[in-house]
Amino acid sequence: MPVEPLSQKEIEDRLAELPGWSVDDGRLTRTYRLGSHFAATAMVVHIAQVQEELNHHSDLALGYNTVALTVHTHSAGGALTTKDFELAQRVTELAQGHGAH
Repeated sequence: MPVEPLSQKEIEDRLAELPGWSVDDGRLTRTYRLGSHFAATAMVVHIAQVQEELNHHSDLALGYNTVALTVHTHSAGGALTTKDFELAQRVTELAQGHGAH
């Protein structure tokens, strides 16, 4: 079942519920800072697990003590959809447990 792109208003409303996230070049994005490289690596593994559960994957980058995500829905022509915001919400929730900010 295809996922429909969100309207600009829907994107703005959902973005307001996700502190720290933004839309850059049509993609939902966020960078987290953690206490160490090991902590950042653990968070990446946790995010990968959630992405597999949702069958929706972001571009995920691991830095020394940072984790950066960029996501959009390829099957919707690169637009933002509910799938992107569901992933962002799940990452936001798990980030707290990793001490990310």
